[in-house]
Amino acid sequence: MAVFKILLINGLVIGAIYGLIALGYSLVYRASGLMSFVQGDMVTIGAYLGITFYRVLGLPFAISFVLTFACAFGFGMLLERGVIRVLLSRNVIPIYIVLATIAIQYIIQNTAQAFYGSVTQRFPSVFPNKTTLTVLGVTAQTEAYLALVVSIILMILLHFFMTKTKFGTAMRGSAMDAMAAESVGINTSLSTGVTWGLSAGIASLAGMLLGPMYGVYTTLGATIGRKGFAGAVVGGYGNMYGAMVGGLLLGLVETFVSGYWSGTYKNMVAYIILLLFLLVKPTGIFNESAIQDV
Repeated sequence: MAVFKILLINGLVIGAIYGLIALGYSLVYRASGLMSFVQGDMVTIGAYLGITFYRVLGLPFAISFVLTFACAFGFGMLLERGVIRVLLSRNVIPIYIVLATIAIQYIIQNTAQAFYGSVTQRFPSVFPNKTTLTVLGVTAQTEAYLALVVSIILMILLHFFMTKTKFGTAMRGSAMDAMAAESVGINTSLSTGVTWGLSAGIASLAGMLLGPMYGVYTTLGATIGRKGFAGAVVGGYGNMYGAMVGGLLLGLVETFVSGYWSGTYKNMVAYIILLLFLLVKPTGIFNESAIQDV
């Protein structure tokens, strides 16, 4: 039972991180109908920004957290305005957008390597005086519980922003029908840019939460990003709630596979699940009608 609890907590932690990244994929797709593969590397950007603000500049973790989000948000909007929108204005085929985001992936990774080197960077402990915490009889790294709690709070905040605020409703309207939204005075250009900014900001916070647990290195977001993408597909690509559920499910599955079988095969099992969903239920856990309504 003790092992089960430990695996459950670990699975929820990594699953919540996958869920945050999957949210970014789904938001971008809903806003623009495009697939962006730069989302994972926004995790890397967030981790390095976190180190810069928290370790190098010595700012409090909370302030570093906010600044990391703000910088990544700006980068996401700049990416949409300076690259994606320019390509779309030239009527390129969608695969060119995918290729552009893949190119940006490598630019981010190599830029990070140029500034920080290829050695894994140590992210200072958020709670230096209390490195572990026991909850319901399970002792884990304090930052692991922090990552779980903050991820859940971010998901809840995003839900309320998208469903209860005027701007969030406008974003959803723009995603459903841009022409109709413009006809009633919604600035679809702004809402699309904000969506890309939000997706980048959320992923960057995931990177900052991962930093104290895994360290920071240039390819941190590459593997995590692919798992987030898989979670988005499993939940129902383009569905905000499906992204959360899919990410959590994938995190739990691979953690229990590692615990009861072997960590060597956790990636294999995760991607087998992805392939099965693509073959049997490509609309994911949240079906097509749900995607249209969210």
